[in-house]
Amino acid sequence: MTDILKGYDISWAKTVTSVDKDEWNELASLIDFPFLEWDWLRLLEESGSICAETGWLSAHMLVRHEGRLVAAVPLYVRDQSEGEFIFDRVWYEVAQKGGITYYPKVVGMSPYTPASGYRFLIAPDVNSEHIVRLICQTLDRFCAANGLGSSAFNFVDPEWTAEMETHGYATWQHQGYVWENHNYADYEQWLATLNGNRRKTVRRERKSLNAENIRIETLVGDDIPDEYFPMMYKCYAATNDKFGVWSCKFLNESFFEGLQKYMRKNLLFTVAFKEGSPDPIAMSMFVFAGDKLWGRYWGCFEEVRFLHFELCYYAPIEWAIANNIRLYDPGMGGEHKARRGFLSAPCYSLHRFSDPSMDLTFKTYILEVNTLENGYINEMNDMMPIIKGRSLDHIKNGALIKKT
Repeated sequence: MTDILKGYDISWAKTVTSVDKDEWNELASLIDFPFLEWDWLRLLEESGSICAETGWLSAHMLVRHEGRLVAAVPLYVRDQSEGEFIFDRVWYEVAQKGGITYYPKVVGMSPYTPASGYRFLIAPDVNSEHIVRLICQTLDRFCAANGLGSSAFNFVDPEWTAEMETHGYATWQHQGYVWENHNYADYEQWLATLNGNRRKTVRRERKSLNAENIRIETLVGDDIPDEYFPMMYKCYAATNDKFGVWSCKFLNESFFEGLQKYMRKNLLFTVAFKEGSPDPIAMSMFVFAGDKLWGRYWGCFEEVRFLHFELCYYAPIEWAIANNIRLYDPGMGGEHKARRGFLSAPCYSLHRFSDPSMDLTFKTYILEVNTLENGYINEMNDMMPIIKGRSLDHIKNGALIKKT
């Protein structure tokens, strides 16, 4: 499809591998969000983790000017919402009652990845406002031509929401967790920000592992042994198998084996061993880029009390402080995160419905939904085990956590 009036060529890619890797990554590398890099998306596709059978049809929008790729929009056509971690069942039911099409829809996100940072990939030397408008207009035509109920973007860069609202998208807030590094000199300085009871609890939990002769290693990039990648899959699978029908086991072993070859530079593993044994008893995997760290997967071969907290919270926080990480997103769920120093913070999705009445309904009620969600975020933070006088004003009322 060509938009001749504006001089831009617009095309659609059914796989990210049909796009030149260097062209794609020239744009993706600008935002320090590895989950939109060519290799990450390629592994999802080539492993079969995303495909027609799993409900993800790749439809990446490409914008070229004089043959050069100036914008890329990772998109997927979906006939379900499983694996998005945006729980939109209530809106589906509203549409059903009104006889309005909800599925299929088109979604922009990194599949199965509830990590904030999604946005359009746009070259820095073009008119971004012009390109965003063109992309939104093209998406409207795409939805109309294919009978799609809506376009949405999940877990977006918080600083992107205001711009997209000017193009008719409504913002939906979701409670999440984040750890912030306030230029701590070391782990003990961070621990001192927690109240006395919580400091004692954290120290007791860590000491209990020492008493059981549990050794922890933190491994980055090339230091991660090749054999740990299939082991990480087994940990991931074992954790999900515990949840039965509520499992989120969307990725396969081929995906994890591919990480070893293609994404190693962005990976951090925390690994636990029993003293004297070379075999891991548990491990967690994280992704990092720039000044951000994201917790992704965890699992164990042997149950040890408090080991989850060590591998998923304490050890990565210690590493984050030592490596000047500004924000650590530990992943979704788990109110125990709040008791271990993680702030509640809003995550965002953006939505625009093809049916005018559905779009109006969403925009009318989402304001109240966001108010309630923001109230819950503030309540969670009011219960934080922090020392008296530490301010959380920067996170209240839906405020964004931004670079300073």
